[in-house]
Amino acid sequence: MTGGQRVRQVVNWLNLSTLFGLLVARLGRARLTRGPHGLIFAHGYRIPFPIANAFTVGNVIVTKYPEGFLQGRLLAHEARHATQYACCLGIVMIPLYVAALAVSVAVCGHRASWNVFERLAGLDDAGYPRTPVRWRRATG
Repeated sequence: MTGGQRVRQVVNWLNLSTLFGLLVARLGRARLTRGPHGLIFAHGYRIPFPIANAFTVGNVIVTKYPEGFLQGRLLAHEARHATQYACCLGIVMIPLYVAALAVSVAVCGHRASWNVFERLAGLDDAGYPRTPVRWRRATG
C-alpha cells in the first residue's frame, strides 16, 4: 500500500465514511473481504439500490456480484471514489454526489456523463457513456 492509499484509509476511518460503508454492506447482507490498497470489498449486496454494478462508501466497494468482479479498470474507478470520500470530508460526499447526479441528468439525461465525481473517477473505466449535452450552441 502506498503512502497516499494509507492516508486515504486513515482519513476515511476518521471521517466515518468507511464505518458507514460497512453498515451499508451489512444491511445489504454482503460478504466482506479485504481488497488491495486498503480497500474492503462487499460482494453479494442484496438491496436493489443504487442501480450500479458497484458503488463505493468510504473505503468499502459494494457490488451485487461475486468475488472476482472487482478488478481492473472498474476497481481503479471505484478506488478513485474512495479517494473522493477522503477529499470531501466523508459522508458529506453523498449529498454532493446526488447534486452532481441531478446536474448530469439535467444537462444530458444520463446520471454519470456530466457528473463531476464520475468524470474525475474516469467514465470509461466504469463503462459510462459520454452523452452530449441536451442543447447545442448556435454557431454564427
